[in-house]
Amino acid sequence: MGSWVARLLGGWVMNLVSKSLIVIAVGMSAIVPIGAQWPSYPSPAVPKTADGKPDLKGPVPRTGDGHPDFSGVWAYTRRAGLPPPGRPGALGQGMTGQFWDIGTGMSDPIPFQPWAKAVLDKRMADHSKDNPDAHCLPLGIMQLHTHPDPHRIVQTPGLTVMLWEANTGVRYIYTDGRPLPNNDPQPWYFGYSVGRWEADTLVVETIGLRDDGWLDVNGTPSTTAAKITERFRRPVFGTMTVDVTVDDPKAYTKPWSVSIEHRLLLNTDLMEFVCQENEKSSQHF
Repeated sequence: MGSWVARLLGGWVMNLVSKSLIVIAVGMSAIVPIGAQWPSYPSPAVPKTADGKPDLKGPVPRTGDGHPDFSGVWAYTRRAGLPPPGRPGALGQGMTGQFWDIGTGMSDPIPFQPWAKAVLDKRMADHSKDNPDAHCLPLGIMQLHTHPDPHRIVQTPGLTVMLWEANTGVRYIYTDGRPLPNNDPQPWYFGYSVGRWEADTLVVETIGLRDDGWLDVNGTPSTTAAKITERFRRPVFGTMTVDVTVDDPKAYTKPWSVSIEHRLLLNTDLMEFVCQENEKSSQHF
C-alpha cells in the first residue's frame, strides 16, 4: 500500500493563511505511531501465482448470486502526470491531476455554464479555502473517488456500504430494488444512491446532492440538479474501474464523463481519521 507516511499525506489538505501562503490543515489528527495501527492481517481468498505471490490479475471473486464482489480495501490509482500549474509542488508531488482537477485527461473540456465557470475561478483564486476537506466536512462522491486515502467496500445482497478513511465518510448504496426518492428529499453531501446490475457492472445512480458541491480540490461545482451515474467494474482481482457521468443541467451545458481506477490493498485496513481533533486552522480563515 506504500509507506505509512504516504497514507498520512493523503489526509492533508490546503487552507489559506494569506493570499500567498498555503499550509497543511486537517490531517494532523491522522499522525499516530505506526505501532498503533492494525497489524498486518492476511486478506481472505487471494489468488496466487505459480510462485506463491498474490495474483492481482487473477479471477474476480463473486457473491452467492453470481455478481462480482467489490468487497475489500481500495485506493485510488495515482496515474502518471503532474498537478495542474500553480499548485504547491511539495504537496502536489505524486498526486494525479484528477484530485486537483477532475477534468484532467478528458478529451474535451468540461462544458461549464458561464456562472459555474465563474464559481470555479473564484474558488481557485481563493486557494480552495472553502473546500469541504479544509473544514472537516464530508467531501462528496467525486472528491472521495480521487482522494489519496483508501476506502473499504462492504457488499451485501441489498446494500453496499462505502467506508471512506477521509473524514470518516460513510455512503450507502441500496440494491434492494427501491427507486430513487421523488418527494423533493433533503439534499445530502452524498445524496441518495440506488444500484442495479447490468451483467457484471454495478450501475449506481445518485440524486439529492447539496447545491454547494465540490468535485475536486480546485472547486469544480455541482448543484441540487445533478444526477451522478457510476458504473463499477472489477475486470481482474486487483483492479476496480468506475466510469462516472455527471448530468447537472444547472451547472453544465451537457452531461460529461470521467473514468477513475482503484487498486486493491491487501493485508491492511483503514486508519481512524478524526478530522476535528486538535484542529487549529479555522482561526486563520
